[in-house]
Amino acid sequence: MDMKMLKSTLPILALAAGVAMALPLEASAQSMMKKGQSTMTTKASNRANVRGTIESFNDTSIVVKTREGPDATVTLSDGWVVGGVAKASLDDIKKGDFVGITNVPKSEGGNSALEVVIFPAALKGTGEGDRPWDLKPNSSMTNATVADAVKDVDGRTLTVTYRGGEKKIAVPDGTPIVTLAQATKDDLKPGATVFVAAEKGSDGTLTSKRVVVGTNGVVPPM
Repeated sequence: MDMKMLKSTLPILALAAGVAMALPLEASAQSMMKKGQSTMTTKASNRANVRGTIESFNDTSIVVKTREGPDATVTLSDGWVVGGVAKASLDDIKKGDFVGITNVPKSEGGNSALEVVIFPAALKGTGEGDRPWDLKPNSSMTNATVADAVKDVDGRTLTVTYRGGEKKIAVPDGTPIVTLAQATKDDLKPGATVFVAAEKGSDGTLTSKRVVVGTNGVVPPM
């Protein structure tokens, strides 16, 4: 890999690693998930997921109008990175790929995907596991390796494996499927949709080293 390509790839890997590590964190309060709140804290690391649209931005902070309405101000740590998402499809998912899938239980049994993120091969195994997630009530995030992909009369079902478990997850038509892609600070404009995995301090302040922004009509589905 030449130096130019390496420089362009490193921010994506740093962003992807941060997203992968954020996705499977355990929720400290199940009641927050039942209410469908967009900010989830965790016992171990006081993580807070911020989803919404940009109100304002500068090199040291970003103000996000969250999906519930209130603004959230996130301080950006030194060396912070920004990345985007690119549209992908089920045909891009191959056996052995490492993916993050938000999913919910189906009434008839099994699980149904709400969104799928395809991670770079270099990050296989990062944040692996199956944990509660706060995208929707009762949702989980499964970071796992694709063991099999099967088409049937109900669409496409992915069998994924992770340490200590396995899941079969149906991916309905219209489910957002993305990979992580390049973006720049110029993409952080008012109205742009973002996902920020932040850390919440004891005083309630939020800090983050990574921002995922929607570009070219593709928004972060996480």
